[in-house]
Amino acid sequence: MTWDWGAVADFMPRFWDGLLLTLQILALGSLISFALGLVWALLMRAPSRFVRWPVGAVTEFIRNTPLLVQLFFFFYVLPEWGLTFSALTTGIFAIGLHYSTYTMQVYRAGIEAVPAGQWEAAIALNLPVRRTWTAVILPQAIRRVVPALGNYVIAMLKDTPILMTITVLEMLGEARLFAQQDFQFTEPLTVIGVAFILIAYPASLLVRAMERRLVR
Repeated sequence: MTWDWGAVADFMPRFWDGLLLTLQILALGSLISFALGLVWALLMRAPSRFVRWPVGAVTEFIRNTPLLVQLFFFFYVLPEWGLTFSALTTGIFAIGLHYSTYTMQVYRAGIEAVPAGQWEAAIALNLPVRRTWTAVILPQAIRRVVPALGNYVIAMLKDTPILMTITVLEMLGEARLFAQQDFQFTEPLTVIGVAFILIAYPASLLVRAMERRLVR
């Protein structure tokens, strides 16, 4: 087996397209997972069990179901019910929804870690509930969980290739298409493997640095 730099050069335009799409999926999926995860966490603290139980059941079901199954359900089953979206939109929503059930647990841990004295002080000051959450509780809770959220972003990055199964041409999708057309598998797959390392490893170092800084 010989390494063909010509194949690498031919693949690079497709690689950049795939990389940009991967980063787009990661950014939008992260926003969905962060926002929806916070909503789940707040609903789980609702006083009514008729709110907590359905939310708990739904999030447990999503968290314990493979992402691939959810992806296929959204892409192949929902159109039969009249809900049709593009493959990219479906993939972003599916990965964001799936990871929101994990970020929910992170937010819950952060909220529960806020000292009880902070709640008591807010009550003593007669702060409205909304003000208590936005000015006292959430700023402290989110600050504590930023490193954990960063770890899920990295995990989400490594899960983006699964979107290839519904025809989204992210990095692995572009590599697979190139390999099938040019019968060159080693070069494109090696390039995207190196790309994932070059993105994920510095990101993990950044998360660790943030964690050490927050601890101090």
